[in-house]
Amino acid sequence: MQAIIDGCKTGQINAVPAVVISNNSDSGAIIRAKKEGIPYYHISTITHPEPEVHDRAIIQSFETHGVNLVILAGYMKKLGDAFIKHYHNRILNIHPALLPKFGGEGMYGLNVHRAVIAAGEKESGATVHIVNELYDRGRILAQRIVPVYTDDTPETLAARVLEQEHILYPDTIRKIAEGRIVLD
Repeated sequence: MQAIIDGCKTGQINAVPAVVISNNSDSGAIIRAKKEGIPYYHISTITHPEPEVHDRAIIQSFETHGVNLVILAGYMKKLGDAFIKHYHNRILNIHPALLPKFGGEGMYGLNVHRAVIAAGEKESGATVHIVNELYDRGRILAQRIVPVYTDDTPETLAARVLEQEHILYPDTIRKIAEGRIVLD
């Protein structure tokens, strides 16, 4: 999230972060939003237990702030169908592997890197993709490759992949803003 905010502030990305939504009231995302002066909301199953009401609350906050592209950056909850339909082809996520491999439910964080190493892969990386109703199955927009070394641990591989995520995600958003990547 910070790499994207920084890209907007420096002009690398011709966009303005409109609002931050977090399902965790103590999240780093909310702390960063406060620091950067970006409006933020805590919307979760605690604040909105009904799935339909939860989706509507997020949609309403995005509409209030003029959001036209949704960037998931650390948001770990599965999005509701109504939300996905409302923002069809306008929700992005970054995944710490080269999709379509090592994606799906439960494949996040060190779980992904453990699976990559256990499979004996020679390469991993990061993937920016459109979010749809299925975990990690939306159209792939961009990828960056990271070598997997024989002495890698999940932690060392994760650190190298994260470095590439901080380059890839802002760069992909920049290309969308410039019309070089078309979402529809």
